Amino acid sequence: MPPLHLAFTARFATLTGFVIATLAGLLSLLLAWDQAGWLAPLTVLCAGFVGLGLRDLTQTRHAILRNYPIAAHLRFLLEEIRPEMRQYFFEDEKHGTPFSRDKRAVVYQRAKMQLDKRPFGTQYEVYGTGFEWLHHSVLAAAPGQEPPRLVIGGPDCAQPYDASILNISAMSFGALSPNAVRALNRGAKLGRFAHDTGEGGFSPYHREGGGDIIWEIGSGYFGARNPDGSFSPERFAATAAQPQIRMVELKLSQGAKPGHGGVLPAAKVSREIAETRGVPMGQDCISPSRHSAFSTPVEMLRFIAEMRRLSGGKPAGFKLCIGHPWEFLSICKAMLETGITPDFIVIDGAEGGTGAAPLEFMDHLGMPLREGLSFAHNALVGIGLRDRIRLGASGKIASAFDMARAFALGADWCNAARGFMFALGCIQSLSCHTDRCPTGVATQDPTRARALNVPDKAQRVFQFHEATLEALAELVAAAGLAHPRDFRLEHFRKRVSAQEVKSFAELYPALAPGELLRGTSDPRFAPYWDIAEAHSFQPRALAPA
Repeated sequence: MPPLHLAFTARFATLTGFVIATLAGLLSLLLAWDQAGWLAPLTVLCAGFVGLGLRDLTQTRHAILRNYPIAAHLRFLLEEIRPEMRQYFFEDEKHGTPFSRDKRAVVYQRAKMQLDKRPFGTQYEVYGTGFEWLHHSVLAAAPGQEPPRLVIGGPDCAQPYDASILNISAMSFGALSPNAVRALNRGAKLGRFAHDTGEGGFSPYHREGGGDIIWEIGSGYFGARNPDGSFSPERFAATAAQPQIRMVELKLSQGAKPGHGGVLPAAKVSREIAETRGVPMGQDCISPSRHSAFSTPVEMLRFIAEMRRLSGGKPAGFKLCIGHPWEFLSICKAMLETGITPDFIVIDGAEGGTGAAPLEFMDHLGMPLREGLSFAHNALVGIGLRDRIRLGASGKIASAFDMARAFALGADWCNAARGFMFALGCIQSLSCHTDRCPTGVATQDPTRARALNVPDKAQRVFQFHEATLEALAELVAAAGLAHPRDFRLEHFRKRVSAQEVKSFAELYPALAPGELLRGTSDPRFAPYWDIAEAHSFQPRALAPA
């Protein structure tokens, strides 16, 4: 079709219409300039759209704009606001992702100390596959008055930590704004719970509030590194000795992107971030996908023991999202061989993660929390070391039921990240990776971060923590129990089909104490235990000759 004929096709109608309107306006202005009135600005507007249409025709990046000049911009506009439209107008109460509207709402309500009750019965399909529930008791008890706590620190720990059973999970300064870090830490101080720094380092904003700190060390060794990126014992010891730091944590992997490193572009490495992480300005800040300080399970445990020694005997442990089962079992074998045990292990589920990640990593890599937590708990029971090591659980934990389920699967305490972000005012806009967070939580733009009022949000962080533990105490009492640690797999049920229900004890069968040492036939463990090596993360069958 000759180009001139395109002007009279439906897909070019918008551009043609603006061309005609512009020409008509110009002609009218020439004939009656003294009576132009509103005609002049209207003609200028039409001319602007004509210019946009001509640009659409000549650009080469978007085929849709070349075929539908001007009109196709509506498609990009609708795509831009699609998440907001879906969230505000089409999403139901129970099935929004990553967190449902109902789950977000209960965090907001508890953070603000508003009524958090629901009317007229559950909106879940209780006969639908996947529905879960907790059995209650006819001998329901009175809820405990004081939030339960636990002591973290094994026999080699000189400074055990008296911890809350709900703490702030790892989120780095750099991912979160200075005001977000300030508010989280002040809230932790008010509620006597811990704040994990994430691998981005122990920043001045963590120090300001005086709240208890779990200092996380990742593969970049930020805040504890030499100029070449290797681990610096001297720098680590100097920081870890600070009284505010109560535990030190080695990060092996995280739920959002296990096995994936990270790069903070040089343009985003501000002076504050450079000083906190111990990296130069003007260069990319690289977090490698693996550690340089160790390469075998035995070396890893010796490194953790060194972290404990350098910190003055504070609890030292590690965090991971479980991947290859034999790798975790190889760490267990290294514990048996060396006699070195971490004071704690945090299991991060694949459904966890506040950080941005490639789609494939976020959606399809790593073991979900329930399977990972059950595997780790049973592995430690199976080697007879469960009583020496505390287990933390993180991964989409935002309510008391989430916590109760984690306790039944073997957790000693829970960490929450996005739950506390909601308490700060996060609206799940899914723009964390763009630096355009609308609430000032996940941004380094000072004009956006200033919107987050630190004293107000710190109080909300504290109130969310307090209200969630109160709800947990009520669940514990309703089940006729005395403490969250009393939750057992038998207390929980899951509908696996329309006609069949199974207890968690059937879905996540328990190993007997010492069963791995005696020899087990459990298919979740037996094939991997046989090939796990204390001196290599590679399985025996794949080890180089």
